[in-house]
Amino acid sequence: MNRRLLTILFFAFLIAAACAYLVYRAIGNRQVASRPAEPTRVIAAASDIKLGSVLSAANLTTVEITGQLPKGALLKPENAIGRGVISDLYMGEPILESRLAAPGSGGGLAATIPQGMRACAVKVDDVVGVAGFVTPGMRVDVLISGTPPGTQTDNQGTVSRTILQNIAVLSAGTDIQKDAEGKPKQVQVVNLLVTPEQAESLSLAGNQVRIQLVLRNPLDTKIAEVPGTAMGNLFAGQNATPATPRPAGKSAHKAAPKTFSIEVINGSKRSEQKFSSPEGKQ
Repeated sequence: MNRRLLTILFFAFLIAAACAYLVYRAIGNRQVASRPAEPTRVIAAASDIKLGSVLSAANLTTVEITGQLPKGALLKPENAIGRGVISDLYMGEPILESRLAAPGSGGGLAATIPQGMRACAVKVDDVVGVAGFVTPGMRVDVLISGTPPGTQTDNQGTVSRTILQNIAVLSAGTDIQKDAEGKPKQVQVVNLLVTPEQAESLSLAGNQVRIQLVLRNPLDTKIAEVPGTAMGNLFAGQNATPATPRPAGKSAHKAAPKTFSIEVINGSKRSEQKFSSPEGKQ
């Protein structure tokens, strides 16, 4: 056979083999991409778990997740047992790190307090507590009413001022759960989530003045510029009675008309005549 023909056939075989290899790789990669990923078992809630609860082995189960895992998903039960729940968990929901308190912090109200924040108790009554409608998770403003130190009581009277705005309610009484039925509950103490500086202000206010909580929309996070007001401002312009002008000529005691006298000299005779002033004749 012609040597030249053999060379052409050899190179053609090499090119065909290379093309076949490339097609095989492309089809193989497509099959691998379309093949479902192996599921991963993660720790989940075996039942509904309320905020403040401490997890035990009986609260846990596992579920399979295919694809990318949620951020902070737990793979081992020992990473969840003994930790407090800071947000309600529902049956079958994967348990994430962000839904649990730090290890060793326990459960209850203390576990729900973020790092650097404080839970400050404020004593309220039925009216101050917005008639019992303050429940965990709501947002309130804190108003104080009283007489500022060093001021006279008859100057402006009681002064009201907003000292804190958009403050989260951690608990109402001993209840740290939201009321599922929305029913009001009469409480005597409300715990507010505040900074250490705000806790100092609330402590001073609780000992000196009257505190009132004002409900606000949770979506309304704007801090309003409130200058405060005083009792005297509420009655400004209402306690001054203007004097009623008296009609002219209606006075009880009419003033006597003014008179003047003229001495008349006629030769050796002198006489005096009196005349009324022009105003007295009107």
